[in-house]
Amino acid sequence: MSTAPAIVVEHLRKVYGSGRTEVVAISDASLEIARGEIVGMLGPSGSGKSTILTAMALINPPTSGRVTINGELALEGPHALVDLRAFRRKHLGFVFQKANLIPFLTALENVQIALEVNDLAPRAARKRALELLGYLGVEARAKNLPTALSGGEQQRVAVARALANEPTLILADEPTAALDSTLGRQVMELFARIAHERQAGVLVVTHDHRTLDVFDRILDVEDGMIQERKVHRDSPAGR
Repeated sequence: MSTAPAIVVEHLRKVYGSGRTEVVAISDASLEIARGEIVGMLGPSGSGKSTILTAMALINPPTSGRVTINGELALEGPHALVDLRAFRRKHLGFVFQKANLIPFLTALENVQIALEVNDLAPRAARKRALELLGYLGVEARAKNLPTALSGGEQQRVAVARALANEPTLILADEPTAALDSTLGRQVMELFARIAHERQAGVLVVTHDHRTLDVFDRILDVEDGMIQERKVHRDSPAGR
């Protein structure tokens, strides 16, 4: 396994429009996430969180700055230095506010298809998908369609799908927003477990202040800039 950081973001700047209509969504954002750590990102609406996240996901390239994933420079400003689609499949896993499972596929098939897209043979993909569902505690629900799963179970299947190709980095955007406090904590603790046990870098964008204690570090975003929060391990955000 590579010892390089999961991701290094250097001096990202994102500008929409020009002249009098120019809007600066990110002014100067830098961060680094190691493999094996879970990092929380917080900030008010319009602070630039989503723009930073989509740049990290290689979906919305910055105007300037660099994104390096697992030691490989992927973006330099708006210019891609890798095959973005193949690179995302290999290195990135995504979890969103809604599970976004394919409604006509079972839980098992939703995970299996992510493996088959990466050319894993169907039998091997099925075995791997079952292992992941078991790891996340929903193997018994493997044959159920998404409509038969609870919100928490759907998110666990979505996490299993994100883990399918053993990504370097997992990006989660408000993954507990639609869950109650108990299920929300379970999902956040699951992300922490994945980071620590599977040595993935995990970044979670959240507004849920009740679960901040699961993070190894917390980043605050405001006006398109990132500042690391000083966390004391005896504080509510650091226990």
